Amino acid sequence: MKFVDEYRNATTAQDCAKAIARITTRPWTIMEICGGQTHAIVKFGIDELLPDNITLIHGPGCPVCVTPIALIDQAIAIASHPEVIFCSFGDMLRVPGTAQDLLSIKATGGDIRIVYSPVDCLKIAQENPNKQVVFFGVGFETTAPATAMAVYQAAQQNISNFSMLVSHVLVPPAMEAILSAPHRKVQGFLAAGHVCTIMGYTEYEAIAPKYQVPIIVTGFEPVDILQGIYLCIKQLESGQAQVENQYSRSVRKDGNQPAQNILKEVFEIVPRQWRGIGEIAQSGLNLRQKYYAQFNAENRFDLTGIQSEESPDCMSGLILQGVKKPHDCEAFGKRCTPEHPLGAPMVSSEGACAAYYRYRQQTAVVSRV
Repeated sequence: MKFVDEYRNATTAQDCAKAIARITTRPWTIMEICGGQTHAIVKFGIDELLPDNITLIHGPGCPVCVTPIALIDQAIAIASHPEVIFCSFGDMLRVPGTAQDLLSIKATGGDIRIVYSPVDCLKIAQENPNKQVVFFGVGFETTAPATAMAVYQAAQQNISNFSMLVSHVLVPPAMEAILSAPHRKVQGFLAAGHVCTIMGYTEYEAIAPKYQVPIIVTGFEPVDILQGIYLCIKQLESGQAQVENQYSRSVRKDGNQPAQNILKEVFEIVPRQWRGIGEIAQSGLNLRQKYYAQFNAENRFDLTGIQSEESPDCMSGLILQGVKKPHDCEAFGKRCTPEHPLGAPMVSSEGACAAYYRYRQQTAVVSRV
């Protein structure tokens, strides 16, 4: 397939790795901000193709992983109501809350349904007028337009038994939080190409010079990522700090304007808790209180008195900030596995711990350049 074979070509990847080695004269640390890129890096051994003095670290690019445990516990509480049909993307069902997960509620009789689009929930609501249908809206800017469209259509069609528990988060504030941290390691970023497909990359043009970090909008295939690393190292070696677009086949500078318009119509920017990290100012989306409060599940259900607590054995916060890697955790692969996860990064399809568990359980033999 075009853009698959081309961007997974082994010879091209090796040539990119050699080009990176030729221009690298000092140690550099680069963070990819997307869980999909993390899985590609670990699966294809991209980090092992690079010179020893280039370090790749994994950021909070998994939307499932950063969903705060308090919202997971709220979702479990709502899904436990007998009058509720709770709808979610499949990767949220195994994310651990304080005491259990959504799959446990489903196993004990809760009506929990996996959907592939938030808009699917509107048909479920129309077919079940005596039930409350709730969708768990999770994700970065990539999935938020579909969530917004579901709420917008519900309002237009006057579907009164539909609501949403929202946990959408925004990438640029998280990048600034990482760059502002006292333990900052990051010297350059690979920005998530799918987020930029929606939002463009003008927001990054203020971050790059402010923190003196190159930001490269990057795709998801091995050659994409290696090209992104090359552009990043080239800037670092020359003392530049600009935004570049490696993923030009999908990303335009201004992004997708219709998608941005529906986001502005339905959502407002709010502070948001990030699991394992804490609150980041202006980093979340929630339904506009003035126009769409009736679709906010937090307004429909009594969620007071829920006590949430992270597992003391899980270091997901340090992993999501790039301070630690999965193998640094004593519980990794022992007390924490995909079947019995202590934290979201082990169970999510985009989580760093899940990637290492799946692809790095056995040491791969890969020659460095």
